[in-house]
Amino acid sequence: MINPLIELIVTLINLYNYVLIAWLILSWLISFGIVNRYQPAVQKINFALFKLTDPLLRPIRKYMPDLGGIDISPIVLILAMNFIEKTLIYYAYR
Repeated sequence: MINPLIELIVTLINLYNYVLIAWLILSWLISFGIVNRYQPAVQKINFALFKLTDPLLRPIRKYMPDLGGIDISPIVLILAMNFIEKTLIYYAYR
């Protein structure tokens, strides 16, 4: 029997992973000068994605060592969320 609460949590984790990847791609496009950060649409999308991702990335960044300008906190967050997802599925369906 499928637990609907577990399925909802897994779906939300997957959606948040997509939001995080979208924020990463947009930040790279802005950093490399491919997308103009001063366009109103880009500003709104960047602001929305930043507001969605920053509350979970900020605590991770606080504990990460300085790697010379390389931010691996999104990778750590994706790995942690995948671990939580797999753990939920394992314990819910055994």
